[in-house]
Amino acid sequence: MERGGRRNCFSKILARASTVVNQAVAKSSAGKYFKLEARKSSFSKELRAGIATFFTLAYIISVNASILTDSGGPCTENDCTPSPAQNKTRPACKFDMNPGYQSCLERTKNDLIVATSLASMVACFAMGSIANLPLALAPGMGANAFFAYNMVGFHGSGAVSYSTRLAVIMLEGCLFLLFSATGLRSKLARLIPRSVRLASAVGIGLFLAFTGLQVHQGMGLVGPSKSTLVTLTACLKTDSATGECLGGTLQSPTFWLGAVGFLITATCLSRQVHGSMIFGIALVTVVSWIRDTSVTIFPNTPLGDSNYEYFKKVVSFHTIKSTAGKIRFSGFKSSSVWMYLLTILYVDILDTTGSMHSMAELAGFTNENGGFEGEYLAFLVDGGSTIIGAALGTTTLTTYVESTAGIREGGRTGLTAITFGFCFFLSLFFTPLLTNVPPWAVGPSLIMVGAMMMKVIREIEWTDMKEGVPAFVTMILMPLSFSIANGIIAGIGIYIAVHLPDYAIRVWRWGVRMKNSKYDSRNQITALASTDLPATPV
Repeated sequence: MERGGRRNCFSKILARASTVVNQAVAKSSAGKYFKLEARKSSFSKELRAGIATFFTLAYIISVNASILTDSGGPCTENDCTPSPAQNKTRPACKFDMNPGYQSCLERTKNDLIVATSLASMVACFAMGSIANLPLALAPGMGANAFFAYNMVGFHGSGAVSYSTRLAVIMLEGCLFLLFSATGLRSKLARLIPRSVRLASAVGIGLFLAFTGLQVHQGMGLVGPSKSTLVTLTACLKTDSATGECLGGTLQSPTFWLGAVGFLITATCLSRQVHGSMIFGIALVTVVSWIRDTSVTIFPNTPLGDSNYEYFKKVVSFHTIKSTAGKIRFSGFKSSSVWMYLLTILYVDILDTTGSMHSMAELAGFTNENGGFEGEYLAFLVDGGSTIIGAALGTTTLTTYVESTAGIREGGRTGLTAITFGFCFFLSLFFTPLLTNVPPWAVGPSLIMVGAMMMKVIREIEWTDMKEGVPAFVTMILMPLSFSIANGIIAGIGIYIAVHLPDYAIRVWRWGVRMKNSKYDSRNQITALASTDLPATPV
């Protein structure tokens, strides 16, 4: 009884202190600027909302860095350790687990973790202080996969360099900023057929899920097959370069550990637990940190020993050395670069527009015209954040639907965004831990993100084949051709093709109406002219 009384007394003191602080902040100049009273919020509520959002979104730090590291970043064959037989490097060394190249990838991943946290921090601070909205910004899922696997290619296997691709991201951010400032953004978003827009979200979800199932950036459940192209793997032994199974199907310990993480994440999501993604990733990662096990991320190799020594620092501030400022516009002579630019711009416009309006509607900010307070400044912040992200070495930043976690906790002002921006700042000091998150911990989160993107599929008008066929082609080609751009281009092309007869009929009817209108006008002129003529004398 005595302990219960002390606990109740402490709770009352804490509640009174919270009330005093909330009232003081609300009446201050900062409280008036953020409109705490006008939006029926409080300082403590905004803090809780910001922390809840961060725990829901924190997975992006390691996931984004892992995906972008797959592109190879600025690493080239020159970073490879020379072969003893040849005493020289060769392009294939990037795919042979070469120690020198793997060390370069580890340095790149460290840089990208800092770039992700730093860019997200700046974006969230700007969204909170300028637009005064409780929206979280971070590098977009889908855009990062498109950058790594389509634009640059796995370990730089694409035709255009990492530096040129970053220039594409920066130019896209400038265009987004320009279109938002001039009002063209909303008009461009409406140019794309609705069925293709919806199918693009589904296709990107399938693309992410397929990535999360593969061996290099996921659980390793599927892999290549010479007879069926794709097959079930999760093998005890795989080819390090291709991921092809070399024996022991469904016997991979890391796959089964990742499967446990997937089930934990799915269970938490089904029960609407805040930070569901983090729980699954955290469990798998912590188990993988234990050395001398079959699932360890620190094998007994020189590279494993080096990573483990860095990991033991726990707290360390890492400065970006290789990814920041690596921007080159010299590769824009290639036509493929401009296609990539248009694709990433299209994805960014649709993703950001849809996310922002959804979050604003949930928070009750929308007006009768469909807009919301701070909309103009919010889109300017989004475009400017992408420019900063490209300068640091990461991809387009966008508004995340995970902002709903904070909004449901009562976040209604920019203080929520500033709070999780501060959380991103704190994450900068834990790079040794965030760097060593294994692929089999990241893969389940990619699959779950893909699953959550499936919900818009019900909004497609499947009963109308002129809408359903382009949508289906869009979504199926993205994972099967492993290209977001291919799916979008094919979907728009087929949409135009199946609607071409309708367009032709409309043009023909318009021509007939114009011809009839012209004919009627001539008859009216003739009739008027005849009535105005003087009568002929008899």
